Amino acid sequence: MNGAHDMGGTHGFGPVITEDNEPPFHADWEARSLAITLAAGSLGKWNLDQSRFAREDTPPANYLRRTYYEMWYEGLERLLLQHEIVTADEIAAAQRGETFERIAEPPLTADRVPSALARGGKARVDVEVAPLFTVGQSVRAKIMSPQGHTRLPRYVRGRTGVVDRDHGVFIFPDTHAATGDPKPQHIYAVRFEATELWGDDAQGGAVYVDLWDDYLDAAGTTA
Repeated sequence: MNGAHDMGGTHGFGPVITEDNEPPFHADWEARSLAITLAAGSLGKWNLDQSRFAREDTPPANYLRRTYYEMWYEGLERLLLQHEIVTADEIAAAQRGETFERIAEPPLTADRVPSALARGGKARVDVEVAPLFTVGQSVRAKIMSPQGHTRLPRYVRGRTGVVDRDHGVFIFPDTHAATGDPKPQHIYAVRFEATELWGDDAQGGAVYVDLWDDYLDAAGTTA
């Protein structure tokens, strides 16, 4: 979707500030937010792309003033409510510090965490799907304004690049987030020259973006 989360290539946000030896978490609640998101995901009520969209689908002002793990927490809360796993009253009670017994059996116990993380959610699909493009071919990223989740960044839409590699067949995130349909297709590493993306005053170099079949047209054609 066109949201505040998709700000690649956007001016005005300043440099990315890095932290030497940055720890995985800056507070205990951040670790807990990740843990409960993984635990709730093991219920099997939503897939990875639906989980990502839950974090993206928020008003820009809210998104920009939240920290990374605040967005994880809010995305999970949205999913839990949508799937009626908890109620708004129960969330409010928890925020007041009240405790209650909701699920008799924890969805993911501590002893099952290593195997669950090792298994993960596979995005690569072992099916035969013919590629629409070939290495070395010129392609143009489609101009689109999707309402739901997409992995096509705005800054490459309408721009022309060259297929550098074919990564194979993967789940298509747009339909996977919207309906659960994996719609398997090829992903390509597409090389975009910096001048193609940002004009003649760009400081050289190139950007490689992984794009699915449905995001691309052969250069010289339109969607």
